[in-house]
Amino acid sequence: MPRRKITFVPGSYYHLYNRGHNRQNIFFERENYLFFLTQFRRYFIDEGILEVIAYCLMPNHYHFLVRLRTDDLSFNMQGFTLSYTKAMNRRYDRFGSLFQGRFHAILVEQTDYLLTLTRYIHLNPVKAGFVDHPENWEFSSYPEYVGLRQGTLPKLDALGQQWRSPAAYRAFMADVEVASPTVLNLMLDV
Repeated sequence: MPRRKITFVPGSYYHLYNRGHNRQNIFFERENYLFFLTQFRRYFIDEGILEVIAYCLMPNHYHFLVRLRTDDLSFNMQGFTLSYTKAMNRRYDRFGSLFQGRFHAILVEQTDYLLTLTRYIHLNPVKAGFVDHPENWEFSSYPEYVGLRQGTLPKLDALGQQWRSPAAYRAFMADVEVASPTVLNLMLDV
Protein backbone atom coordinates (compact mmCIF):
# COMPACT_ATOMS: atom_id res chain seq x y z
CA MET A 1 0.00 0.00 0.00
CA PRO A 2 1.22 3.51 -0.67
CA ARG A 3 2.40 5.55 2.30
CA ARG A 4 0.07 8.06 3.91
CA LYS A 5 0.37 11.68 2.89
CA ILE A 6 -0.51 12.81 6.41
CA THR A 7 2.13 13.00 9.13
CA PHE A 8 1.10 12.19 12.68
CA VAL A 9 2.49 14.79 15.06
CA PRO A 10 2.28 14.43 18.86
CA GLY A 11 0.14 17.18 20.38
CA SER A 12 -2.01 17.53 17.26
CA TYR A 13 -5.70 16.67 16.91
CA TYR A 14 -6.99 14.18 14.34
CA HIS A 15 -10.37 12.89 13.24
CA LEU A 16 -10.00 9.13 12.78
CA TYR A 17 -12.69 7.13 11.03
CA ASN A 18 -13.34 4.04 8.99
CA ARG A 19 -16.26 1.97 7.80
CA GLY A 20 -17.06 -1.64 7.14
CA HIS A 21 -15.99 -3.35 3.94
CA ASN A 22 -18.68 -2.72 1.29
CA ARG A 23 -20.37 -0.49 3.90
CA GLN A 24 -21.35 -3.59 5.85
CA ASN A 25 -21.72 -3.58 9.61
CA ILE A 26 -18.68 -3.81 11.85
CA PHE A 27 -20.82 -4.16 14.98
CA PHE A 28 -23.41 -6.93 15.11
CA GLU A 29 -24.59 -6.78 18.72
CA ARG A 30 -24.07 -4.66 21.83
CA GLU A 31 -21.13 -6.74 23.09
CA ASN A 32 -19.20 -5.92 19.89
CA TYR A 33 -19.35 -2.19 20.63
CA LEU A 34 -18.13 -2.81 24.19
CA PHE A 35 -15.32 -5.09 23.01
CA PHE A 36 -14.26 -2.51 20.40
CA LEU A 37 -14.01 0.20 23.08
CA THR A 38 -12.12 -2.15 25.41
CA GLN A 39 -9.64 -2.98 22.66
CA PHE A 40 -9.33 0.69 21.71
CA ARG A 41 -8.48 1.54 25.31
CA ARG A 42 -5.94 -1.31 25.43
CA TYR A 43 -4.15 -0.35 22.20
CA PHE A 44 -4.24 3.44 22.55
CA ILE A 45 -5.04 4.73 26.03
CA ASP A 46 -3.14 2.14 28.08
CA GLU A 47 -0.15 2.49 25.73
CA GLY A 48 -0.19 6.29 26.05
CA ILE A 49 -0.62 6.79 22.27
CA LEU A 50 -3.51 9.26 22.36
CA GLU A 51 -6.30 10.94 24.29
CA VAL A 52 -9.88 10.65 23.08
CA ILE A 53 -11.74 13.94 22.81
CA ALA A 54 -14.98 12.58 21.33
CA TYR A 55 -16.19 9.38 19.73
CA CYS A 56 -19.19 7.69 18.19
CA LEU A 57 -19.56 4.08 17.08
CA MET A 58 -22.19 3.43 14.44
CA PRO A 59 -23.27 0.01 13.11
CA ASN A 60 -21.07 0.25 10.01
CA HIS A 61 -18.45 2.88 10.93
CA TYR A 62 -16.72 4.73 13.73
CA HIS A 63 -15.45 8.24 14.49
CA PHE A 64 -12.80 9.28 17.00
CA LEU A 65 -11.53 12.79 17.61
CA VAL A 66 -8.16 12.38 19.30
CA ARG A 67 -5.09 14.27 20.45
CA LEU A 68 -1.91 12.32 19.78
CA ARG A 69 0.66 11.86 22.51
CA THR A 70 3.14 9.85 20.37
CA ASP A 71 3.68 9.18 16.69
CA ASP A 72 2.88 5.43 16.97
CA LEU A 73 -0.71 5.75 15.78
CA SER A 74 -0.45 3.80 12.51
CA PHE A 75 1.39 0.85 14.04
CA ASN A 76 -1.07 0.52 16.91
CA MET A 77 -4.08 1.06 14.63
CA GLN A 78 -2.95 -1.85 12.50
CA GLY A 79 -2.77 -4.14 15.55
CA PHE A 80 -6.07 -2.83 16.90
CA THR A 81 -8.08 -3.35 13.71
CA LEU A 82 -6.49 -6.75 13.12
CA SER A 83 -7.35 -7.91 16.66
CA TYR A 84 -10.95 -6.69 16.33
CA THR A 85 -11.37 -8.25 12.87
CA LYS A 86 -9.99 -11.61 14.04
CA ALA A 87 -12.32 -11.60 17.04
CA MET A 88 -15.38 -10.84 14.89
CA ASN A 89 -14.36 -13.44 12.31
CA ARG A 90 -14.05 -16.09 15.04
CA ARG A 91 -17.26 -15.04 16.79
CA TYR A 92 -19.42 -14.97 13.65
CA ASP A 93 -17.66 -17.67 11.63
CA ARG A 94 -16.72 -15.20 8.91
CA PHE A 95 -13.60 -14.68 6.84
CA GLY A 96 -11.75 -11.79 5.28
CA SER A 97 -11.52 -8.11 5.97
CA LEU A 98 -14.01 -6.31 8.14
CA PHE A 99 -12.92 -2.75 7.38
CA GLN A 100 -12.79 -0.94 4.06
CA GLY A 101 -9.05 -0.44 3.78
CA ARG A 102 -7.01 1.43 6.33
CA PHE A 103 -8.38 4.06 8.63
CA HIS A 104 -8.77 7.65 7.51
CA ALA A 105 -7.28 10.59 9.39
CA ILE A 106 -7.87 14.32 9.05
CA LEU A 107 -5.67 16.82 10.85
CA VAL A 108 -7.78 19.24 12.92
CA GLU A 109 -5.95 22.54 13.18
CA GLN A 110 -8.60 25.12 14.10
CA THR A 111 -10.43 25.32 17.42
CA ASP A 112 -13.77 26.16 15.81
CA TYR A 113 -13.46 23.11 13.55
CA LEU A 114 -12.57 21.01 16.60
CA LEU A 115 -15.77 22.07 18.33
CA THR A 116 -17.90 21.64 15.22
CA LEU A 117 -16.43 18.20 14.73
CA THR A 118 -17.52 17.11 18.22
CA ARG A 119 -21.03 18.17 17.27
CA TYR A 120 -20.86 16.30 13.96
CA ILE A 121 -19.61 13.15 15.72
CA HIS A 122 -22.29 13.31 18.41
CA LEU A 123 -25.10 14.01 15.93
CA ASN A 124 -24.15 11.10 13.66
CA PRO A 125 -26.74 8.66 15.09
CA VAL A 126 -29.44 11.35 14.89
CA LYS A 127 -28.61 12.17 11.26
CA ALA A 128 -28.67 8.45 10.44
CA GLY A 129 -32.13 8.12 12.01
CA PHE A 130 -31.17 5.67 14.76
CA VAL A 131 -32.27 8.00 17.58
CA ASP A 132 -34.08 11.32 17.95
CA HIS A 133 -31.60 12.79 20.42
CA PRO A 134 -27.85 12.17 20.80
CA GLU A 135 -28.20 11.23 24.49
CA ASN A 136 -30.17 8.16 23.38
CA TRP A 137 -27.18 6.63 21.56
CA GLU A 138 -25.17 4.54 24.01
CA PHE A 139 -21.97 4.26 21.98
CA SER A 140 -20.95 7.89 21.91
CA SER A 141 -19.13 10.29 24.22
CA TYR A 142 -22.13 12.65 24.21
CA PRO A 143 -23.45 11.39 27.59
CA GLU A 144 -20.12 12.39 29.20
CA TYR A 145 -20.30 15.83 27.62
CA VAL A 146 -23.72 16.57 29.08
CA GLY A 147 -23.19 14.93 32.48
CA LEU A 148 -25.40 11.86 31.93
CA ARG A 149 -22.55 9.38 32.36
CA GLN A 150 -19.23 9.48 34.19
CA GLY A 151 -17.07 7.71 31.59
CA THR A 152 -13.30 7.79 31.59
CA LEU A 153 -12.55 7.57 27.87
CA PRO A 154 -13.13 11.13 26.60
CA LYS A 155 -10.94 13.95 27.92
CA LEU A 156 -13.29 16.92 27.91
CA ASP A 157 -10.71 19.45 29.09
CA ALA A 158 -9.27 19.62 25.56
CA LEU A 159 -12.21 21.79 24.53
CA GLY A 160 -11.46 24.52 27.05
CA GLN A 161 -13.23 25.69 30.18
CA GLN A 162 -16.33 27.08 28.43
CA TRP A 163 -17.31 23.56 27.26
CA ARG A 164 -16.87 21.80 30.57
CA SER A 165 -20.40 22.77 31.57
CA PRO A 166 -23.06 20.26 30.46
CA ALA A 167 -25.50 23.16 29.93
CA ALA A 168 -23.04 25.00 27.66
CA TYR A 169 -22.45 21.91 25.55
CA ARG A 170 -26.19 21.19 25.29
CA ALA A 171 -26.73 24.78 24.09
CA PHE A 172 -23.91 24.37 21.56
CA MET A 173 -25.50 21.15 20.28
CA ALA A 174 -28.91 22.80 20.04
CA ASP A 175 -27.47 25.57 17.89
CA VAL A 176 -27.04 23.27 14.88
CA GLU A 177 -27.94 26.07 12.46
CA VAL A 178 -24.55 27.64 13.14
CA ALA A 179 -22.67 24.52 12.08
CA SER A 180 -21.29 24.45 8.59
CA PRO A 181 -23.33 22.10 6.37
CA THR A 182 -20.09 21.06 4.70
CA VAL A 183 -18.63 19.85 7.99
CA LEU A 184 -21.85 18.21 9.14
CA ASN A 185 -22.22 16.33 5.88
CA LEU A 186 -18.50 15.67 5.42
CA MET A 187 -18.69 11.95 6.10
CA LEU A 188 -22.39 11.17 6.19
CA ASP A 189 -21.63 8.91 3.31
CA VAL A 190 -19.41 6.87 5.64
